[in-house]
Amino acid sequence: MSVSPRVAAAQPRHTTRIVRVGPVAIGAGAPIVVQSMTNTDTADHVSTAIQIAQLARAGSELVRITVNNDEAAKAVPRIREQLLRMGVEVPLIGDFHYNGHTLLADNPACAEVLDKYRINPGNVGQGAKRGTQFAQIVEKACQYGKPVRIGVNWGSLDPSVLARMMDANAARAEPWEAGAVMREALVVSALESARLAETLGLGADRIILSAKVSSVQDLIAVYRDMASRCDYPLHLGLTEAGMGSKGIVASTAALGVLLQEGIGDTIRVSLTPEPGGARTQEVVVAQEILQSMGLRAFTPMVTACPGCGRTTSSFFQELAQSVQHYVREKMPSWRERYDGVENLTLAVMGCVVNGPGESKHANIGISLPGTGETPAAPVFIDGEKAVTLRGDNIAAEFQAILDNYVATRYSAKRPGN
Repeated sequence: MSVSPRVAAAQPRHTTRIVRVGPVAIGAGAPIVVQSMTNTDTADHVSTAIQIAQLARAGSELVRITVNNDEAAKAVPRIREQLLRMGVEVPLIGDFHYNGHTLLADNPACAEVLDKYRINPGNVGQGAKRGTQFAQIVEKACQYGKPVRIGVNWGSLDPSVLARMMDANAARAEPWEAGAVMREALVVSALESARLAETLGLGADRIILSAKVSSVQDLIAVYRDMASRCDYPLHLGLTEAGMGSKGIVASTAALGVLLQEGIGDTIRVSLTPEPGGARTQEVVVAQEILQSMGLRAFTPMVTACPGCGRTTSSFFQELAQSVQHYVREKMPSWRERYDGVENLTLAVMGCVVNGPGESKHANIGISLPGTGETPAAPVFIDGEKAVTLRGDNIAAEFQAILDNYVATRYSAKRPGN
């Protein structure tokens, strides 16, 4: 019995445009792209390159770095050189606020090395300077053939746009509530900035938009509205999502709704790391959102039961955790060697109630004995019982079965593929 991968049920994507960031395609029928951002001091090119490499190896397909001063801008070419020495070729995005026009003009090597620029219409300049400084950044993007993400954020919204929206609202016979005015201002700021960039010569095929907020319902409303009013690819992310489970749950709730509706072409999960925690967690969460929804596959997924009074032993929990860690560790080499291994499904179950049935739905599944059950663990491969494991060496034996399955069921990649 062959186990088929889950079929995505999301709506067709909202955009027909494709924007290329280095070799990565964003939009239309291209896979939804995972990106992340460093939190190192960019001027420290070695530490920044190391973190970029960690993010890329975890699966980040684009990495954004802060370019906030002359030292950071001068470090960008050195970061690229360091990455190439490390064998990492992930596209880099420069994040500019306040002084991007100056930094790009004064540091042509930085402007050329970056694969995309991110600018915020809310802080590119105030008053009469806004249009001039925005134009200077767009002109550099045109000069070097770079795409641009125009990223609006409700924490730094262009005050002139908001004031205009508030004045228009005051003139309405039935004024909108304040939240609706704010959401409209976000969308208008993004769309007007995109149209201005086009008038300055930046092609529509080099523009990506985002409008980030930290409220789940507001984010859903803003992106639904923006998707209905434009055909630019959209970058999704709940800004300042928070730490731990709160940030993960909030990001998943917001992004899951939008992705299911076909809205969103590239995503970032903006988690605050725990003190000393790995920056790569945001990459893992983004991948797991997409993979859980059936939109992409990145690494073998492990189904495991939550446990109940029938599973008083912690062994199935320990085995599920070790299998999860094992496949994550193996994926960099498996990805290079085997086509399709990211679609592998695994199940580690804790008792006879759902264990055998759930195990049959996976490519490889094991049903461990619950409390009071016969101390035997049947293993199912592609829906058929293959072997029963017993004794103290179950974990190692199950891992060996997994290794053998990968080596024999997935085609070896040809050199250069």
